[in-house]
Amino acid sequence: MDNSYMPITELCNPFLIRTCALIGGEWCESDSKKYFPVINPATGELLTNVADAGVEEARRAIVAAAQAQSNWMQKPVQERSRLLHAWHALVLKHSDDLALILTLEQGKPLTEARAEIAYGASYIEWFAEEAKRIYGDIIAPQHPDQRIMVIKQPVGVVAAITPWNFPNAMLARKLAPALAAGCAVVAKPAAETPLSALALAWLAEEAGIPAGVINIVPSTDASAIGIEFSSNKLVRKLSFTGSTRVGKILIQQCAEDVKRITLELGGNAPFIVFEDADLDAAVAGAMASKFRNAGQTCVCANRFYIHRNIQSVFCAKLIQAMQSLTIGNGVASETKIGPLISRSAVKKVQSLVDDALKKGARITYQADLDKTLLAIGSYYPPTVLNNIADDSLLLTQEIFGPVVAILPFDSDEEVAKLANDTDYGLAAYCFTRDSKRIKKMSEILATGMLGINTGTISNAMAPFGGVKHSGWGREGSHYGIADYLEIKYICEQI
Repeated sequence: MDNSYMPITELCNPFLIRTCALIGGEWCESDSKKYFPVINPATGELLTNVADAGVEEARRAIVAAAQAQSNWMQKPVQERSRLLHAWHALVLKHSDDLALILTLEQGKPLTEARAEIAYGASYIEWFAEEAKRIYGDIIAPQHPDQRIMVIKQPVGVVAAITPWNFPNAMLARKLAPALAAGCAVVAKPAAETPLSALALAWLAEEAGIPAGVINIVPSTDASAIGIEFSSNKLVRKLSFTGSTRVGKILIQQCAEDVKRITLELGGNAPFIVFEDADLDAAVAGAMASKFRNAGQTCVCANRFYIHRNIQSVFCAKLIQAMQSLTIGNGVASETKIGPLISRSAVKKVQSLVDDALKKGARITYQADLDKTLLAIGSYYPPTVLNNIADDSLLLTQEIFGPVVAILPFDSDEEVAKLANDTDYGLAAYCFTRDSKRIKKMSEILATGMLGINTGTISNAMAPFGGVKHSGWGREGSHYGIADYLEIKYICEQI
């Protein structure tokens, strides 16, 4: 297996590697002169060091965003749209470099990284057009000498906190609607993957987006930055993608200032295969929904409910498909599954598997891992478990790894109850040929998104988000810009 990779210095455009915070159009070191390492999870090697911003830098970035806010919101929507289109074009132009940066710092295979860059760019393109479709209303008045109007205005400065699993797309999905609506942004990317965010911001500058409209503060002190974002009165909205635990903390912190907040939190997606399903399509859907990014996505299938009459056939087909997965460094052309983000992530997945095994689960398949890979990187083998006890942690916690938990069911009513028996409600997947069952499951499954006979559901034109403990609000689609706008009612006496 080829474990060689392109060093970060071999980018076509080396200026995409930024190691400082971006505040008000200036690339700044931290006041403390502290830096933190960015590590390649595939090899354990140091990629570079990035300025470790603190509360003072975050505060300056918020002030810079507030200063840029007035001019940005007053720009004609056609101008905002033009600048977003220019940014989109630059992202596509540099997509190979951006994909390599993403793979080196995050670990996913280059093919997936390229797909993420295209996915993130699609949000910039989509909201470049949505900027021109922010409509108000004229409402019939109660009295003939009155006129009632409704207009929409930008909410103001937006703070954004993004995760490490999709460091390009998650930031693009927040920046694009905010900018389209007329909001300036200050963002904190995950400390594991700051390079993708900084490169994206540099391209926005190159596209002509004015200084201060986008500010990036990389930091290892997530708690302190989160407190500053949620308590600073200049920030009028917070958008967060991450764990439910942290999301709940941010809700409490934002309550004091009654900030607008959008949350895309954890998931525990059920993957349901009924007896009448096309099993080949179901296996293809399982591979897509479970093993993308080595299982490190919030919409990954977590619990596989397979009708008892087809369980053995489905498992055999799934294992056969899994045997074709090549594990390794994401930049190697044959790699289909890269590393997990860190050694601690590997330990967490193993603890969930160990808990299930102690309670009676059986491993029916586990891929072999090259000992060299185990020695240098954060890898976990694709694994299938059966005979899982109801109280196993695998069924209640996000696995965030390439582990398939198989559970049998016998009836529609039983599986619907099992699928909904969770605090989460982000995504679900259902495979069946029965049109009546499709309608029934579409209505009864308590989830924000549902894939019917498909394992891939995300795109810029669709509203992304969940219910229950999986979050508030939606990102993407024409609904996605609404959280960045305030509605103002105007009553005019004629």
